[in-house]
Amino acid sequence: MVQTPGYAPYATHDVTNQPPFLAPYDASEDTALLEGLRREGAGWAEDDIRWLGRTAGGAAAQEWSEQANRHEPELRTHDRYGRRIDEVEFHPSWHDLMRVAVSEGLAAAPWAEDRAGAHVARSARGLVWGHTDAGHGCPTSMTYAAVPALRAQPELAKIYEPLLTSREYDPGLRVPTEKRGLLAGMGMTEKQGGSDVRTNTTVATPSAEPGVYTLRGHKWFTSAPMCDVFLVLAQAPGGLSCFLVPRILPDGTRNAFRVQRLKEKLGNRSNASCEPEFDGTVAWLVGPEGRGVKTIIEMVNCTRLDCVMMSAALMRKTLVEAGHHARHRSAFGARLVDQPLMRNVLADLALESEAATTLTLRLAGAADRAVRGDAGEAAFRRIATAVGKYWVTKRGPAFTAEALECLGGNGYVEESGMPRHYREAPLLSIWEGSGNVNALDVLRALGKEPAAAQALFDELALARGADARLDAAVSRLKSMFTTASEAGARRLVELMAMALQASLLVRHAPPAVADAFCASRLGGDWGHAFGTLPDGADLGAVLNRALPDSP
Repeated sequence: MVQTPGYAPYATHDVTNQPPFLAPYDASEDTALLEGLRREGAGWAEDDIRWLGRTAGGAAAQEWSEQANRHEPELRTHDRYGRRIDEVEFHPSWHDLMRVAVSEGLAAAPWAEDRAGAHVARSARGLVWGHTDAGHGCPTSMTYAAVPALRAQPELAKIYEPLLTSREYDPGLRVPTEKRGLLAGMGMTEKQGGSDVRTNTTVATPSAEPGVYTLRGHKWFTSAPMCDVFLVLAQAPGGLSCFLVPRILPDGTRNAFRVQRLKEKLGNRSNASCEPEFDGTVAWLVGPEGRGVKTIIEMVNCTRLDCVMMSAALMRKTLVEAGHHARHRSAFGARLVDQPLMRNVLADLALESEAATTLTLRLAGAADRAVRGDAGEAAFRRIATAVGKYWVTKRGPAFTAEALECLGGNGYVEESGMPRHYREAPLLSIWEGSGNVNALDVLRALGKEPAAAQALFDELALARGADARLDAAVSRLKSMFTTASEAGARRLVELMAMALQASLLVRHAPPAVADAFCASRLGGDWGHAFGTLPDGADLGAVLNRALPDSP
């Protein structure tokens, strides 16, 4: 081979100025998360959460996440002989993710733990395990939420609750009571109504056996069809009611649960969502006839908390990715992380992430104390969960877009994982009530439940006098309450959310974090995009807290 002078074979394949692989890393290396865990009464779980954080950030779990989304679920309506089976096949990586999630208590395990902080520990685990795949968080969340609803029918809860709270993942359709653990799904919405479930047309007809009905109808958006049991809303003679629908009946035969198709979704691709048709489907009544909405209210509180938690986890994951890239990438003579404007962007994202994480754990603490009988915390939870669901999930898409942009073109390719996170972000604002539904729910709570509004202001009062901008925001809130209208509901709830986050940061975060948050979010010293913090913000302190190995 004749070489041209100065020619070096394959020199163009040398890779420079690219970051190393992020994995393995510790997803629990998050000061705000660990401080909140201890503050909300679950410090006893820290060692387990640190183990789960290392597992989540490990190369194996990150690869499971990639594979579960690359190889999407496949519907099998019939077997080779023409028999209806309505099964969905998942990639082995999905089962790996599920196995860890269930064994670590991310399904319904906290309901079986007689220990203060159990629900907080679960949310903290979700914040770190959320660094993997978001899709499998759907069946674990629905299983968690099903238990309090099922308790409206004690004889059913006695049978199913021990299996739903199990830490054993036992996939496959079999008689529920013969399995080591169960997963639960939900079938609420229909094509004509969406969130307006009172317009449901699925009909429940009583059978000769008390409490047993047959269903006929078509659900529009039922996720995780391979769950063992489903909570379903249908119109009984006494009105809209809640029912338990098992995939396999006690005699071992398949219940009529005909999966018409799987949804082609924007994101959440590892998880199957379907349209099931019921025709002679056997179901057991949960709670009284006509009280279906009331029966599932506690379930809604649980899944809304998980929407906040999963949004916060997604924020933290993409912030870690952006910070890692910025620390190892150089442009125009300096590392990105050392350049003032990039530092402003990263610090602004860090503030949003810490506020979301801190609020998640406060809501989890309220949930934990509410289920143990604390009326004040129950009232706070009622309004604050809806407020947090509205705001944190709304911030997710803008946040992930900005984090993706920190990687430039590298973030726009699928291999980076950032497009998957970006597609995932909008779901959490839609699931369990879109933005308008949650904003109007807050208005409803303010009008009908005075204790909820009082609980919110009692919480805000704990930070009174610590920051003039926060005090002014609380005063504005009080004046807005007197003129609150449906058209202005979003503005009201946004201010409620930012005031609540600010009050938590003022009380629990370092002064640099609280000051920058209040100056930007409440004081008006902010632009319209991330990266517009005021000149006086201590960017270094914010970044050192959020990304411990940043300069």
